[in-house]
Amino acid sequence: MRSRASVPGRWGGLVGGGLGWLLGLIMVAPFLYMLTTALTGAEDSLDHTPFVGPSHLHPETFAAALAALPFGRLVLNSLIFSGAVVAGQVFTSTTAAYAFARLRFAGRDRLFLGYLSVLMLPAGVLLVPRFLLINALGWVDTYPGLVSSELVSVAGIFLLRQFFLTLPRDLEDAARLEGAGEWTIFRRIVLPQSRPALVTFAVLALAAQWRSFLWPLVATRSSDMRVLEVGIASLHGAYDLNWPYQMAVATAAVVPLVVLYFVAQRHVTRALELGAAAGTAWPPSAPRPERPLSAGPAGRRA
Repeated sequence: MRSRASVPGRWGGLVGGGLGWLLGLIMVAPFLYMLTTALTGAEDSLDHTPFVGPSHLHPETFAAALAALPFGRLVLNSLIFSGAVVAGQVFTSTTAAYAFARLRFAGRDRLFLGYLSVLMLPAGVLLVPRFLLINALGWVDTYPGLVSSELVSVAGIFLLRQFFLTLPRDLEDAARLEGAGEWTIFRRIVLPQSRPALVTFAVLALAAQWRSFLWPLVATRSSDMRVLEVGIASLHGAYDLNWPYQMAVATAAVVPLVVLYFVAQRHVTRALELGAAAGTAWPPSAPRPERPLSAGPAGRRA
């Protein structure tokens, strides 16, 4: 009986392992294609079989591709753009999420639903109004024009609000009884407990901005203000397609994101564990019921 009962479990483990390997290969396949194409010579790129190594390796393609672009300037612009946007989004998302999760004010829930409704709008709908706004301010082809309209993330506000709702309120109640204000509670109690969620959101935001193409393409004009993704697209001319060069630069552009993920992997895993420990996947789908207000000199809370 014991051997018969172990057979379904064994087959289930084999099927699960096989599906895991298959999904892993599907995830890695685009990167393998990118790398093998980058190692292919320009004359052999059209005859190159996908996912199969070229007959003759051309590692010099990487040096030639990076030399064909102002690669250092592109990376610097991407770092400034991504870093400034992530810093702004983390600040605006944490403060707004705390207000929606802990403070009580008139129209709070309706305002939050209004925020969420913005997620239903396609990104292209807001592209022209954003450009007209920075053009009226004279910020076209400048860092303020690139960064200013990206400083608020509605998705980030939603994710962090949902995470804040899972945090215990005992320390906050004790701090209010000691006379702490909302800003002190937010800075010294809520933020330290939310470090895994903050790191996870920062990693996701940085990856999104590092890959940003459409808005930097619209908001910049000169080559000195281009970001890395726009620079990669410029390798395609009107009458020529240099796939090895483009794939070589794309491979170099992926390296910082891979390093960032491995550095922050512990915090991302911790955020998922905290969500599981709270009884729901992170972020939770529904807020906890409100508790009675605590006495104290601070503002009212939910």
